[in-house]
Amino acid sequence: MSNSTTDDSLITTEVQTDSNDGRAAPAAGTAVAARDLDVFYGDEQAIDDVTMEIPEKRVTALIGPSGCGKSTFLRCINRMNDMIEICRVEGDVEFGGKNVYDDDVDPVALRRKIGMVFQKPNPFPKSIRDNVAYGLKIQDFDGDVDARVEESLKGAALWDEVKDQLDSSGLELSGGQQQRLCIARAIAPDPEVILMDEPTSALDPVAASKIEDLIDDLAEEYTVIIVTHNMQQAARISDRTAVFLTGGELVEYDDTAKIFEDPEEQRVEDYITGKFG
Repeated sequence: MSNSTTDDSLITTEVQTDSNDGRAAPAAGTAVAARDLDVFYGDEQAIDDVTMEIPEKRVTALIGPSGCGKSTFLRCINRMNDMIEICRVEGDVEFGGKNVYDDDVDPVALRRKIGMVFQKPNPFPKSIRDNVAYGLKIQDFDGDVDARVEESLKGAALWDEVKDQLDSSGLELSGGQQQRLCIARAIAPDPEVILMDEPTSALDPVAASKIEDLIDDLAEEYTVIIVTHNMQQAARISDRTAVFLTGGELVEYDDTAKIFEDPEEQRVEDYITGKFG
């Protein structure tokens, strides 16, 4: 952990940043890029002219007060907002050099490459094995399903706990285990990006800590983009942090240590130090 001793450091608010030494080298490239992105729910604007590039195989945190648009932005990346009838998206979200909103992009195929984990664990009323294999069966995976299930459960740090009960219902697991099961389900189709919308907010501190450790491991293989209301969590686990404020404005986006220790914007400092939000 890094602790700054300078007088103007926001670390005095007891928010500490993890150096993430294992991922300290510059990212190889950009995983996702938003260009002049505007999002509307009917007449209400939720995202206001957001432009940002998210590095691959890093953890990027989206923080900000409730209603600032961070979850809306997250859902734009794999077109989950398509399911909201009154939602309108303008601008570009690029993945693999392609605007995901182009007419020739298949949202279902897109979501195989950009998986999502939600705030509340949502395992299907199926066995643990069938939960993990669900996406594989949809995409007519012709490889060794059992091997991929095992690999995915290991990737989600759950295999050792459930390897002898794969035929048991996923609903019988604890809340933290259910969330890791959902992560295993998300990584089974071999995505490139994993979106997480407050994945620990419904969990107890011990289970949340396991998910945080898992996120750090996942970033070795995947690009992770996480929405969190917990600024301490963002500081601990992320490499880059984007601060959204009221009106869907991206106010500042930088290395996490810079955001928490020496932000450029006074509004960001005010938010991090608890003056509002």
